[in-house]
Amino acid sequence: MIGMDSYLNAYVDRRMKYILDEWDLSTRSDLSAFTGRLEALEKEIPAVKATEQNALNKLAELENRAERLKRGS
Repeated sequence: MIGMDSYLNAYVDRRMKYILDEWDLSTRSDLSAFTGRLEALEKEIPAVKATEQNALNKLAELENRAERLKRGS
């Protein structure tokens, strides 16, 4: 049985990259890269919210101007 275990371990070691790809498994480096990307995105949230708010404010201003122009015509 020990021979079979050694054979299977060696087979898995040789095929690990293909096994990871086939089963779409993550590695520790994948997860650490994911964590870093997630942290970078979380830091961007306030800037995105501010941009969204500015766009909403400008849109409201344009809608008000359009309404005043309609009433004036």
